[in-house]
Parts: sequence; C-alpha cells; structure tokens
Amino acid sequence: MWGYLVLVLAVAGSSAFAEVGLTYPEIARGFSSRIVSGWEAYDGQIPHQIGLRMVASNGGVFSCGASLIHNEWALTAAHCTAQRVSLVLRFGTVNQTRPTFIMESTEYYNHPDYLEELASIVQPHDIGVIKFRRRIEFNGFNVMPVRIQRSADKDKNYDQKQLVASGWGRTWTNGASPENLNWVFLRGVSNDYCARRYGFSSIIVPSTICASGYNVTSQSTCQGDSGGPLTIVDEDGELTVVGVTSFVSGTGCHTDFPAGFIRPGYYHDWFTEVTGIDFDWDFKDPESEGSTPAPENEVESTPGPEQEPEPSTPGPEQEPEPESTPGQPEQEPEPSTPGPEQEPDATTQTPETQESLSEDSEVSAESGESAESESSESSNSESSDSSD
Repeated sequence: MWGYLVLVLAVAGSSAFAEVGLTYPEIARGFSSRIVSGWEAYDGQIPHQIGLRMVASNGGVFSCGASLIHNEWALTAAHCTAQRVSLVLRFGTVNQTRPTFIMESTEYYNHPDYLEELASIVQPHDIGVIKFRRRIEFNGFNVMPVRIQRSADKDKNYDQKQLVASGWGRTWTNGASPENLNWVFLRGVSNDYCARRYGFSSIIVPSTICASGYNVTSQSTCQGDSGGPLTIVDEDGELTVVGVTSFVSGTGCHTDFPAGFIRPGYYHDWFTEVTGIDFDWDFKDPESEGSTPAPENEVESTPGPEQEPEPSTPGPEQEPEPESTPGQPEQEPEPSTPGPEQEPDATTQTPETQESLSEDSEVSAESGESAESESSESSNSESSDSSD
C-alpha cells in the first residue's frame, strides 16, 4: 500500500525486514528536522532555488521548495501543491525575508498519475510544475534557471555520487525554520539498495532516486525541503537537477535511511505537453564551445553550489573513499502516518499540523522593507504582484 511498507521477512543471515514507515519531510516528527548537518548558502550560490508557500482552502499555510527551470515555470513536488488555492513564490533569496521579488500564482499542474485526493499519502510520480503569472527576468546572479535531468539519463545509477540538496528546512526539532537557505552534501545510493532498506516498498520505482548522508549519518533533507532540488555537477561541468525532494523514512530525517526524490528525466513528454516547452537536452559536441543553454536559449550556464565548501565553510574538504553499499539492512521501524504539515508559528514553530498559523513578513524588491503577511498575499494577489 502507498505511504507505508508491507511487512516482509527475509531469511538472509540474521537480518529481517520489519514494517517501515514512509512520510513526507514536512511531518517527520521527534527528530532533527532541517537540511541536516549542512551549511548556510551565500547569496547567488543557488540562484534556481525558490521559496514556496502554499495556502489551503481553510486558510492554512504550508511551506516547500521549488526550482526555477524557465522564466515562466518552476519544478516542485506534487504533494506541495495538491489541493492548494494559492501559491506564493520567493525568488532570488537566501534570506526568506529579503527576496529579490515575490509572486503569487494559482496555476499549477501535478502529474496525472499522482492522486491529489490521497495527497497525505506518499506516492510515486510526486512531481509537478507551477506557471508564473508573468515572465521572470534572469539577472545573472541570484535569479537564474537550472536544467533538469535529460531523458537519456533517467535510469542513470548515481550510486556513490556526490549530490547537493537545499532548502529552508527547520534547524532542529520543534525549532523555528531558519531565515537563511541551507544546503548539504548527500551520497547517491542505488535503487536496489534503497528498495531493500525500505522492505521492497512499491514507492521505490524506477523514477525514484535515493540519497543518504555524504559523510555524516544525519545529513538529510527534512521539514520544509519538499519540492526542492537535488543536483549534481554533470559530465560537462554543468549543474543538473536529478531529483525533486519527496519523502523520508517515518523514523525521522536524521537517521541513516535514504531520503527519496523523483527523477525529472522520466517526465519530459509530460512537461512538454503541459508547458509547450521541450526541456530535454543533450551534451554538446566536444568541438563546440560554451555551456548547454537553458530552454529557449534565454540564459548562459547556471551557477550552483560548489562541490566543496569554501575554506571558511565547515564541511568535508575532500570526498571520502566510497563505502560499499551494505548488503543487509537493519531492522526497520514502525510505520508513520503521513500527512501535510501546517506552517508553524513564526517564533516557536512545531511540526504538528494543527498549530496556529503565523503571519509571514515579506519584503519588496524595491524598498527592502517588510511587506504584508503571507495571508494577505493569498487574499490580494495584485498586492503581492505590486511588491515584485
């Protein structure tokens, strides 16, 4: 069944698979909750990162991430936008209170195989796109697109590859969400290993990509990171989104269970059907010069997080020797009932879905001063646009 794993007993040495929970990062409870064991991003480091706030029909506010892939489109997770009445997007920001500009949108498309009526349950095909109300101007610095995994690489094995995830996930259990964007190194694991860790769950399908801590067990995505990018520096030296943050183990974000992402390379036909844009690409001929352009040749190559942190940034200075993938998983935890997380209070946030909502202070691009709250943005879209 979707959302949690069926009990499977494997006779292999003394190892056994137990019933395991899968859940969305937003509702992982009782554990460290953030882009765990990562670092704060600097301005312009991840220019494709979008901060996403979603408003439900009951007025509830929820948070996710997204990737800027075109001057009219963003890529995110379907469970972030499912059954939402309004979306507020922040562009060109490391600090959530100081975006380059803000935009509201009510137009989004989730993959047709994703069941929105079951949005509280982890599913495959957890991917969607958001249409902007007006075209975004790329500025060559902190508002730039990123290319998505090409269809030819949709089944590529990223086992032991160094990947980067980013988002505004919480800094600790029951703590406030950080104002600043965080990023973390992750290590790709094979789908076979990921499936075994999750008891051969039906959630782990070919369009899934899994990743664990790079050199620290607690490194992971978590609350507030769903829909955000998982990137790699590709063979041609360009940054590529190879995954959309989707789920974590029901045991929590900081455990050694892999986090799950959706491979966008599987969905190019659908992207083109919805947007009218061909996001697919191929490596340039070795004789040609320059970088692979974004769709419609609108920009040059997209900068992104460096593979190694700067000297002043704590973190791994060099890639450790790859460790062999464990052959036998440890006993799995009990299932966790998934569901969306309501936006916590601005000063003391909790992962519970029934907490009272906070007002989210915005800052206009022109004045840099605080603007209206998140709720005002959803009820008065023209006001939000005027603050762009």
